Amino acid sequence: MTISILTLFPDMFAGPFNNSIIKRAKEKGIVDISFVNIRDFATDKYKTVDDHPYGGGVGMILRVDVVDRALQNIKDKQNSRIILLDPQGTPYTQAKAKNLSIFDHLIFICGHYEGVDERIRSLVDEEISIGDYVLTGGEIPAMVVVDSVVRLLPGTLTKPHATVDESFSAPLLEYPQYTRPETYKGMKVPDILLSGDHKKIKTWRKQEAHTRTRSRRPDLLQE
Repeated sequence: MTISILTLFPDMFAGPFNNSIIKRAKEKGIVDISFVNIRDFATDKYKTVDDHPYGGGVGMILRVDVVDRALQNIKDKQNSRIILLDPQGTPYTQAKAKNLSIFDHLIFICGHYEGVDERIRSLVDEEISIGDYVLTGGEIPAMVVVDSVVRLLPGTLTKPHATVDESFSAPLLEYPQYTRPETYKGMKVPDILLSGDHKKIKTWRKQEAHTRTRSRRPDLLQE
């Protein structure tokens, strides 16, 4: 998979994308991530990428002409998807992560400042929000989406089935997990997990997943 990220702050991605799973996926050649600095496509000597909103208002708006030139610079592949990270977008889910993982090329636009020129929305295939709150820009949401997608790509994880039983892979939260020590400050690992009876353990985990989901996220069961 190829991932292109249009941003005003490419240096923000250095830490998250040069460690752990994403780093290994890059080293294996599973994913190629590149950054396009939107400011490189400004036409004036000040590298202006934003301007005051027509009609007045607080803040500055990211310009459509600059973003469009940045998009035109990307060598797009046939099976691609252009995504704007925006608080007005569709709420992001694990199901959406799976859907995005089938594309050959994902192109993310990271908004900034007060917002984006409305005409930028006509340049994208979809808009995604990672939650009902406002961030400084789209860089952190882009990190979230890229991380969740890359780990689903074949060959990224050492154990191919590692993502199957995770929270949100089904409409359930994940069952409780334990490791050593067996007892810690009076808290003991459930006996069923020490029994060696894999059939009973599987049943227990399924029941616990339902119980936890009913308690913490009943909305998932309704869906």
